[in-house]
Amino acid sequence: MHKIKAWLQASRLPSQSYIFFPLLLGQALRYAQTGQFNWTVFLLLHLYGLFLQLFIVYANDRADIETDRLNTTFTIFSGGSRTLVNGLITVRENYAAVLTVIVLNAAVGLALTALYQRILALPLIALSLGLLWLYSFPPVRLSYRGGGEFLQMMGVGLILPIFGYYGQAGSLAAFPWHLLAFILPCQLACAMATALPDEPSDRASSKRTAPVLLGPLLVKLIIIGLNGASLMFFFLFSPAPLHYTAATLLLPAVCFAGMLALRTASPPGSRRLGLFVTCAVGENVFLMAGAALLFFLT
Repeated sequence: MHKIKAWLQASRLPSQSYIFFPLLLGQALRYAQTGQFNWTVFLLLHLYGLFLQLFIVYANDRADIETDRLNTTFTIFSGGSRTLVNGLITVRENYAAVLTVIVLNAAVGLALTALYQRILALPLIALSLGLLWLYSFPPVRLSYRGGGEFLQMMGVGLILPIFGYYGQAGSLAAFPWHLLAFILPCQLACAMATALPDEPSDRASSKRTAPVLLGPLLVKLIIIGLNGASLMFFFLFSPAPLHYTAATLLLPAVCFAGMLALRTASPPGSRRLGLFVTCAVGENVFLMAGAALLFFLT
């Protein structure tokens, strides 16, 4: 029972929302064009999303174990699962889990290729796994060299919506590329926000995240600006009637107001910073989920 609890802790399943809704949004974009939807493809895509998320959290626990040992300001959004640093799971068990989810991701790609001739499925899966490798592991390890947040943005804000769309469509010929204008800024903002609580330990271990390079206050202002741009572009590009668009933006706008109110006097480890990060994550999740629902309904 203790080991099961440890693996549930290591899996950090609430973070699946970062993966689920961008994948769903890509499928919703295709549904809005054709009115067609394949539920088996939906299941396979979200199995991939689950296995990808497990790969990310397990691999990052291993890659950041030394930095996480220094971290005293971790939150539910950052600082790893704490299972390796607290000895709840061994490095060997973690390694086996990482290999397992890589194999499961490949199996989903093979199924999409064999059953639905989605020949880009395996390359897209390999690309999404590769981005995490570039983010966390040598020789590139951009989370330590600088620019890791942009890799996160590309993985979650570009690869996932594209894969969701492609899974349902079988082609990217009609993908609405202009809608990335509202998807990418809020994904970059979320990546920066979840790095804020870890700034002291990241600085101590020479991890060049945005808060370390630019300082927490400036990063908060950038996060607010990116999220504001995301809301504006969604409002401009939404195909729905104004009242539906406004309803979709209600919860993200509340989160945006919360970030404005909490932008100062919120150092790492403080309750105010935890609330700021919660608002940033909330705007991201609510906007992705609301946009997906809107495109399914319109």
